[in-house]
Amino acid sequence: MAGTRLHHPAGSLADGSSSVVLTPEAAGWTYCGLEVIELAPGRRHTISLQGREAAVLPLSATDVTVTIDSEEFRLEGRRSVFARVTDFAYAPLGADVTLRAPGGGAVALPSARCTERLTPRYGAADGVAVEIRGAGPATRQVTNFMSPEVWPHASKLMCVELLTPDGNWSSYPPHRHDDSVECPVNNEEIYYFRIGTAGTTDYSADGFGLHRTYTPPAADGTVEIDEHVTVADGDVFCVPRGYHGPCVAAPGYPMYYLNVLAGPGGQRSMAFCDDPTHHWVRDTWASMPTDPRCPMTTSQGVCP
Repeated sequence: MAGTRLHHPAGSLADGSSSVVLTPEAAGWTYCGLEVIELAPGRRHTISLQGREAAVLPLSATDVTVTIDSEEFRLEGRRSVFARVTDFAYAPLGADVTLRAPGGGAVALPSARCTERLTPRYGAADGVAVEIRGAGPATRQVTNFMSPEVWPHASKLMCVELLTPDGNWSSYPPHRHDDSVECPVNNEEIYYFRIGTAGTTDYSADGFGLHRTYTPPAADGTVEIDEHVTVADGDVFCVPRGYHGPCVAAPGYPMYYLNVLAGPGGQRSMAFCDDPTHHWVRDTWASMPTDPRCPMTTSQGVCP
């Protein structure tokens, strides 16, 4: 990965009507990809999934009609990733996907290269598992819409959404899932960030958060990756290997990120191993209350 850019500020991956187009080639790896399509009101947009499977996930679009080959689905969607848990669709290897929304809006297509073709499928919002993870200032919401445990209907692709209240930390303790001998599984991972405004479901052009990805020093003292970056609304970060975390939501600015994972293993798994230096932090959570702001959303909308 030497020389491959990991942090992609908002707009740097834009191509035509898509605000993000990240291919495996651009990321410098093999499996994971992401496209964020900005649908024009009422206009059709068609994508051919050559060599890959994908999820169709509304970010800021409602009443989205999705045609996967000849099968049609209607997604209720959402106005913002901070507004509610959304429904979604799964599109299999090689499918032609056509999208249309009367009011337009943003739709994400996280994808993974694979060789097994399954069938199209609809995922209902009220069937998505919402998990509260961590405690105290490390409390966050994990929306497991396409994790292996709750969505077995995929060949390689795994996706979850993270919502972190402003001022909190997530992806913590730092963890990794790469080809290191202690890791149970090897996955590439994409982080796609949206930054909100506390007390609303709106996005913030001025808000920010922090993200870290790093590798331990080699025997000769060299470090392959050591990234500490400020992330803004619409940024993308690629994690090819190493420990990633924390993601810190600045006070006043809640943080969302879409995690896209895939790897060479024969079985889909999001297993990980913590940085042993910081693993002890998990033990402190047993005596801490969770942040009452979590969960932040459900399929019914924003939590009170």
